[in-house]
Amino acid sequence: MSQEKRKELLDKAYQSIAEKKDKVENDYYRLQYHVMPPAGWLNDPNGFIQFDGVYHLFYQFHPWAPESGLKYWGHYTSQNLVNWEEQPIALTPSKWYETHGCYSGSAVDDDGVLTLMYTGNVKDDGVRSSYQCLVTSADGINFKKSEGNPVIDKQPEGYTAHFRDPKVWKKDGTWYLVIGAQTVAEEGRVLLYKSANLKEWDLIGEVVGSNLNGLDNFGYMWECPDLFTLGEKEVLIVLPQGLEAQGDLYNNIYQAGYLVGELDYETGEFNHGEFIELDRGFDFYAAQTTLDQQGRRIMIAWMGMPEEDEKYAERENGWIHAMTLPRVLELREDNKLIQKPVPELKQLRQEKIDYKKVKIKDEELELDQICGDVVELIAEFEIEDASEFGIKVRCAQDGSEETVIKYDTNNQKLSLNRNKSGRGESGIRRCLLESDSMVKLHLFIDTSSLELFANEGEEVFSSRLYPSKESQGIKFFAQDGQVTLKKVTKWNLE
Repeated sequence: MSQEKRKELLDKAYQSIAEKKDKVENDYYRLQYHVMPPAGWLNDPNGFIQFDGVYHLFYQFHPWAPESGLKYWGHYTSQNLVNWEEQPIALTPSKWYETHGCYSGSAVDDDGVLTLMYTGNVKDDGVRSSYQCLVTSADGINFKKSEGNPVIDKQPEGYTAHFRDPKVWKKDGTWYLVIGAQTVAEEGRVLLYKSANLKEWDLIGEVVGSNLNGLDNFGYMWECPDLFTLGEKEVLIVLPQGLEAQGDLYNNIYQAGYLVGELDYETGEFNHGEFIELDRGFDFYAAQTTLDQQGRRIMIAWMGMPEEDEKYAERENGWIHAMTLPRVLELREDNKLIQKPVPELKQLRQEKIDYKKVKIKDEELELDQICGDVVELIAEFEIEDASEFGIKVRCAQDGSEETVIKYDTNNQKLSLNRNKSGRGESGIRRCLLESDSMVKLHLFIDTSSLELFANEGEEVFSSRLYPSKESQGIKFFAQDGQVTLKKVTKWNLE
């Protein structure tokens, strides 16, 4: 029966994709160098891994419509993290333990076998059940669900069925996973399990969460945890839901951030520092990392947010959402996570233009050939006496559209202003960026996105933008004084 159900679901998916193909491909807001769904809905990256030399990126996929619905796993592969090839749908919710979706999970190399673990979601008469399930592949394209599924058939006592998103890794011959959870008192938690064989799992304990280990009430659900080692420390990426905004912090509907510390693998206890947001922009969620064969910890995330579909203009053309660019993670001595675009992205660069030592004083300045809608831009500013300076991108000739990146020297704050960015949500996001002498802004602009890496990845802003196609101007500005644009370099990206 499940094979018939699988065929029915796959046929419906591929038919939906084919019906939307022309409309999707003719949408100006279709990105040029980011991962997107072929049609329909994309959200969390799943199963991110380099296996046998090939990068695999799976994702939460609802192919029927540009809205959150029944979740499949879509699948892309890449040799270089730049050029991605669409593969057949990897997982279809055809079994009894996943009737309402194949939810998020991760991938591992189990002695040469590409193995996925994910959450099967079931809702019967409004009652949710969550099942953790195992899948293997002999060729990296076709996937077989384990006859022993589910391998974890229920949440521990004291927890609700909001129990999902297993992230699996191996340490000293033992498999471990962290999983997002919610107590019956509606406190978000991360739990740690262990296994000898990926099929039989034992709960070790609570890692971290709301009202635990120095954290106060910190959200009613924690999802998509990812725990890994950088240097001598463990880093836990996690998504707390239910945080109230605090000034410049926690301004999106849900948060994505990290904790740094030491994990006790015997008890599960995580001795950690403060929670820090991963990204300061409008559109960033559900980050997942992998350790590649060069030894790099690489992160990719959903460049979108849940429950806010109306803010994404591409929805009217049969698709919605995209992934961020892949980023290499480094941990500074002060436990600050640094994010840098993978160097492979330099392969996209064409037609280099640069300027040096440009003085800007109480003015807006345009530089010949520094413009565009699919570009990479690196600008290094030497701070002088200007109270504010920065860059305006995607500018309309009549001034009606612009996206403003501004550094406030008095408050040492960097901001991204979308109030005149075109369609979509307006607003401003800010963060502290301490610097007395130099500010370096590294921008990746695509037709409907902006990713800003500030001061070599110390802070990052990821956001979707929906200006008119004609709005391609770039301006540099200083207010109440002077700043020197020490160097600016721009490439078209292809």
